Formats: sequence, structure tokens, C-alpha cells
Amino acid sequence: MSTQSPTRVALITGGSSGIGASITRYLAEDGVTVAINYRSNSHKADLLVSQLISEGKNAFAVRADVSQVNEVKAMFDQIESRFGRIDILVNSAGILETQALVDTSDELFIKHFATNTQGVFNTLREAGTRLNKNGRIINLSSTSLALNLPGYAIYNGTKAAVEAFTKGFSKELKGTGITVNAVAPGPVATELFLEGKSEALIQQFANMPPLERLGQPNDIAQIVAFLASPAGEWINGQIIRTNGGIV
Repeated sequence: MSTQSPTRVALITGGSSGIGASITRYLAEDGVTVAINYRSNSHKADLLVSQLISEGKNAFAVRADVSQVNEVKAMFDQIESRFGRIDILVNSAGILETQALVDTSDELFIKHFATNTQGVFNTLREAGTRLNKNGRIINLSSTSLALNLPGYAIYNGTKAAVEAFTKGFSKELKGTGITVNAVAPGPVATELFLEGKSEALIQQFANMPPLERLGQPNDIAQIVAFLASPAGEWINGQIIRTNGGIV
């Protein structure tokens, strides 16, 4: 992989597990200093930090609930205080609990939009005034938005908003050199996706793309790392469907 300046600093929300952890590793391999955000599982975040530091990478764990605006502001403050800058924001934090719309409680609805939508809004708003010139913002959406599977209506609603934010914000940042894109994975073999699914259902998802397999976290991380790199400069305001050809 290409080597980038070690002075670049990335904030990866939800960066300690699943796709977020793979993104964190790829960015660290590219010489980027990584601030790994977590909400509650400090053990996973601290373990990843220790592993990266042992490999000679620069890493730091920072706790914040992205749905809480004051915690997001404090997180940006903490990273800037420690590293002096933020160049890359990756919005990877998210939740997914499938439920038919008519059976969705107010609490579950609020929970999804608080993390998946409000959380992205909070970090984008901070990044708009704090990210370094020529920075990179990469949001995580989902191919489920295009598949329209039953049980995903609420989750898809949160991601539709993220895609709208991505396209609009990319134009609002004109003159800063900051790009804003979203990566929309298909089914990926993470704990979040696999939890509660039967082997038959998992195989059904694996058979959907022409490549006949589930995505792997690294499939997504490589695309995010490219968008975060100088080579991704001319891609802006785009939704990139990383799904092996499902749609």
C-alpha cells in the first residue's frame, strides 16, 4: 500500500470493531494517525490501539456517543489537543436491528436515527469547521437502501438521510478542498450482520451477488482508504456501492 505523511490524522467513529476496525487498520498502514472512537466497549478500542502501537503505528482511543452533540465536540477537542489537527473523518458508527415497520417501537425508531443519522449530522457539522483544508469525509451508507428488503425500512430511512447529507455537504464545502463521499456496502460478514441470522439465510445473502460470497470488512476498508488518500481527490459527492454487483 502507498505510504502517506504520518502527520495526517483520521477520526474513525465506531472504529474498534467490524468494518470500522478494518478501516482503522488500513488507514494506519497508510501512515495515518488514527483516533479510534468507541461508545462503550473500551476493551476492544484499547486492544486495537495496543496492537497498532506495537506495529509502530500511531493510534489513540477516544470515547464519545456520537448521538450526543456535546460529546462529539469534546471528542474533536481531545483529538485536536493531542495531535493538533484532523484531516480525515470516517463515519462508521451505526446500529442495525431489523423489524417490520408496523412493529417498530418509538424507542427503536429513536435509537436508530440517534446513532445512524443524528450521529453523522453531529460529526459532519463539527468537521465542516474543523477539518484541515483538502481533508476527506467518508460516510458509511448501505446497499440495503437499494434492495428494499422487508424489515429494513427504518434502518434504510437513516441511511437515506446520510446519502442526502453526503451529496449536499460536498457542495457546501466548496472552496475548502474537502471531499465528501459515502461507501454503501452490501452484506458483509461482520458480527453486526451475522447476529441472529440462520445459516440458510446467511447463505441466501452470500448467493445474491454475481461473485457468490459475502463481502469482507477489508473489501470495504480498501475503498475507504482509497477515498481518504490523495488518489481519491477527484471523487466527490458520490455514493459508491461496494456490494459485488448485487445492484
